Amino acid sequence: MTAPLVTVLTPVYNGEAYLADCIESVLSQTFTNFDYVIVDNASTDRTAEIIGRYATRDPRIRVVRNEHLVPVIQNHNIALRQVSPSAAWCKFVSADDLLLPECLEKMVELGTAHPGVGLVAAYQLQDSRVALGGLPYPSRVSPGRSVGRASLLGFLSVFGNPTAHMLRADLVRARDPFYDESTIHADEASCYEVLQTADFGFVHQVLTYQRVHRGTVTFSVARRLNTYLLAHMKILAGYGRVYLTADEYERVMKQRTDVYYKFLARALLSPFRREIWQHHRSGLAALGIVVRRERVARAILEELGHAAMAPGTSVLKIARLLRSRSDDEVNWREWWAPTGFEPIKNLPASKPHVA
Repeated sequence: MTAPLVTVLTPVYNGEAYLADCIESVLSQTFTNFDYVIVDNASTDRTAEIIGRYATRDPRIRVVRNEHLVPVIQNHNIALRQVSPSAAWCKFVSADDLLLPECLEKMVELGTAHPGVGLVAAYQLQDSRVALGGLPYPSRVSPGRSVGRASLLGFLSVFGNPTAHMLRADLVRARDPFYDESTIHADEASCYEVLQTADFGFVHQVLTYQRVHRGTVTFSVARRLNTYLLAHMKILAGYGRVYLTADEYERVMKQRTDVYYKFLARALLSPFRREIWQHHRSGLAALGIVVRRERVARAILEELGHAAMAPGTSVLKIARLLRSRSDDEVNWREWWAPTGFEPIKNLPASKPHVA
């Protein structure tokens, strides 16, 4: 039986620092029936040279070069349009990430054994931390609706960045553009889109590596503005009524809104407060949500009350927040800015079960 074809995709812009390692990780796969498309987004460094060197050595590599620089998500959609017509699966690997040698083999094996699966993921090494856990072992396949619901309620985080999961190609071809180009977190939103009609597969092995560093869009934009919060509110508004009951949706929306006002109050202390407020206020307005001054004022008073109860800790956090931008740490958001998908409190039922 012939192995299904996989199209591997790497959109890249000025990726000379890590691109060779990325390409090597793809060419070192134990599964060999793949073609590899690298989309150079008008890079100005040695990216084109590196790609060319590998393309001359391996005929499975196809090179696409944009004439002009385009936004990140648009470049991902350009890459998806290059998926081979005969491909059964498509697999992203970001230019600064890696696939472990068995990644394609294990993901394709699961997807082939379970035709209803449309999205396959696995544990991911993020620098030195193993992430994307939470599904019961040894279960390999779960109903997409169950995974979507548990994720919206904040009890699962198994989608990861595009490097972490593999998509069934027919589901990708059914939408153009596949990714919503209005948000840099379109990859996560697309998982909810796919799981409306497909099952979720999970390999209980570490199969990908995500490099966490300052040069990524995630660090330079997402963590500065906490774009996660707005993106997750948009996902909730778009898919909440698909995956949740009416009561659950109202409960989740209320808690997410309360968390949002807490963040907006904290953001007033950030060196990026104007940019943060502009991003969130305009984004919420596009969802039909108006930021109310009285709610912000109430949130500020609540934060001041918490600070009064623990002045020592609060002073340290405020000093850390106000210090020089160059001292920001890669994990800064974890201690001051909620992402919007923290576990929902006081649900009538316990943690959602996922098969």
